[in-house]
Amino acid sequence: MVSFKKVKYLHIRLLDIVLAFCGLIASLPLTLLILLIGFFDTASPLFIQTRVGRNLRPFQLVKFRTMKVNTVSVATHLVSPASVTPFGSFLRRTKLDEIPQLWNVLKGEMSLVGPRPCLFSQEELIAERKVRNVFDVRPGITGLAQVSGIDMSTPLLLAETDEKMIKQFSIATYFKYIVQTVLGSGQGDRIKSEK
Repeated sequence: MVSFKKVKYLHIRLLDIVLAFCGLIASLPLTLLILLIGFFDTASPLFIQTRVGRNLRPFQLVKFRTMKVNTVSVATHLVSPASVTPFGSFLRRTKLDEIPQLWNVLKGEMSLVGPRPCLFSQEELIAERKVRNVFDVRPGITGLAQVSGIDMSTPLLLAETDEKMIKQFSIATYFKYIVQTVLGSGQGDRIKSEK
């Protein structure tokens, strides 16, 4: 017998596939434009970084590059504001830098909604998420913490918020967080000057 939890998981995965595919197709002209401008901005418009996925498995997250190529690979809130390019600042402010992550969603490494994937070097956050079973689910592009303006600079609060989101998760909240993100709720991962 298939459990309700399993049925809900399958529904969410199906929604992820359909919405990510449609999003990638619809955003293709914009993606090509951002890639073109990105080549002039940094000469390397895509940013690929190893992140912590479901069940603590590593995966390669892809975004549009918003920082200089030689920027040290640390959590965003630890990066110098000077590392962000003017075009990168625009991408971050409009959240357009997240578009390539739809590919991660389509591949099954992420969901549209879930805890933001962290770096393996963020040991405090990983520890807090472990005890709250946050790694039992796929990481997401957006979620309760993101629309609430909570980022990785507060590991305990973030892990607690992730846990709350998972416990209250439903198809209704799935769409709620997506709509709130599209309408501009939350700040994304802030850099030092944005605090």
